[in-house]
Amino acid sequence: MDAGRRDDLPSVIVASFDQHDPAFIADPYPAFAALRADGEVHWHEEMGIALAVSHAAASSVLKHRSLGRIWTDAKPVESFTSFNLLHRNSMLENEPPTHSRLRRLVAAAFGRGHVERLRPWIVELADRLVDELVAKVESEGQADLLSHVAAPLPVEVIAELLGVPTRDRALLQPWSNAIVKMYEYDLAPDKRAAAEHAATEFVAYLRELVALRRATPGDDLVSDLVAVTGTDGAKLTEDELVATAVLLLMAGHEATVNVIGNGVRALMNHPSEWRRLVADPTLLPTAVEELIRYDSPLQLFERTATAPVTIAGHVVEPGQKIAALLGAAARDPEVFADPDTLDIGRNPNPHLGFGMGIHYCLGAPLARIEVQAALSSLARKLPNAELAAEPRRRAEFVIRGLHDLPLTSA
Repeated sequence: MDAGRRDDLPSVIVASFDQHDPAFIADPYPAFAALRADGEVHWHEEMGIALAVSHAAASSVLKHRSLGRIWTDAKPVESFTSFNLLHRNSMLENEPPTHSRLRRLVAAAFGRGHVERLRPWIVELADRLVDELVAKVESEGQADLLSHVAAPLPVEVIAELLGVPTRDRALLQPWSNAIVKMYEYDLAPDKRAAAEHAATEFVAYLRELVALRRATPGDDLVSDLVAVTGTDGAKLTEDELVATAVLLLMAGHEATVNVIGNGVRALMNHPSEWRRLVADPTLLPTAVEELIRYDSPLQLFERTATAPVTIAGHVVEPGQKIAALLGAAARDPEVFADPDTLDIGRNPNPHLGFGMGIHYCLGAPLARIEVQAALSSLARKLPNAELAAEPRRRAEFVIRGLHDLPLTSA
């Protein structure tokens, strides 16, 4: 990693790590440590954005009310009609008053007991999926945790939450996988086209589902989103409802699958911590938080200035962007003792994995239930788990995950 200073940005150190380099993708944390040691904010020329790398600076980026989620349409606009529609109408990509209205309505629908309603079902689902994994380990010697547990679990949960019929659930994961590729930098044209194609199919499908729930309401979240009305009589538009459902799938699926995948890989590489969890299930809540911190599924989160803002000495002018580099903040020794050490009993653990401020993840309680259920079941049913081979890391930087995680039993 090279560092220097830009003449036009005197307060910002120029950081040059190659976000496409397989060696960096495999383990970005030494590069992040070098960045933190050199300063709290760095300019990345290729990505064209300032990066806040300390916990304090990243927290400031996420909390500052003059740093918002200001959506800019993907270009050319005519080629990304559906992708842009989903984001223009998403509470994640809007600021108050639009964000306040959307979050209030969605939170009201969520508040009708959906998470607690699903808790026992999620535990049963995790047990069933892990049983299938264990059966394959016993019959074939190894099995992939991602394809058997980590990937299907959140898709099934979100599908159940939204009321997606069982016959259609296989459609959701490919759509999510394609759309989230657009959050990477310098994405290839074919993947950009694939993201728009997936968004178009997803929008069309959800419009049909919304129409069905308007005619025949159920006990699912889509039915509640259709019906929810604010104290001022406000309701979600159809575009907002569709965007909310897609956001729940993409955020819920990508975060959970990668927390489970990255987290179990970390546990397998730290067998004493795995044995500790197997021996003491009461550590599950702190273990989940530590796995999110230790190898964050979301490495970077952008904000755009709506007024001049100074973060750790760096001035962000209106319209300019700055990002919280969550993976770097999570290993900040000023906040976390022995930050490169996996400690499933770490407490307190003020990681930024679910964000901060008004955009704090609405689905965080559901994600925690899912990850705890998966880890609990794996610890009970495959206590002697170990890696059967080195997992393959996905090539993306912003959304950090694995292609596979082959497990065996010692």
